[in-house]
Amino acid sequence: MHVMADRIRQARRLRNLSQTQLAETVGVQRSAVAQWERTGGTHPSVEHLAQVAVATHVFFEWLATGRGAVNADASMSLERVSAPPQVDNFAKDEVESNVLQLMRKLSPRRRSAAYQLLRAMVG
Repeated sequence: MHVMADRIRQARRLRNLSQTQLAETVGVQRSAVAQWERTGGTHPSVEHLAQVAVATHVFFEWLATGRGAVNADASMSLERVSAPPQVDNFAKDEVESNVLQLMRKLSPRRRSAAYQLLRAMVG
């Protein structure tokens, strides 16, 4: 996206925010956000642009210039790599561990069949 207006709109939509919600977060009127998103409209101040970046979880450089990654998800940030594991995804005993090891040895088709069998057994 080459135009800042398009990047602001994309950032807002990535976070599922309405123009009103973004305006309230940044501390401006909805009409200001509408102007920012209009090709040929006004540009936000650097302060407001920074607030938009924070509110929409995108990188300021991308929002301001179009260069670089859109956000941390797109650039594989350290936060994403070092996120704590979910405890529920680990085997709780030896039987679960053995089942997991066996499932990993199956082909995708057989793994799906084994999963369906287990679901049927659980009820």
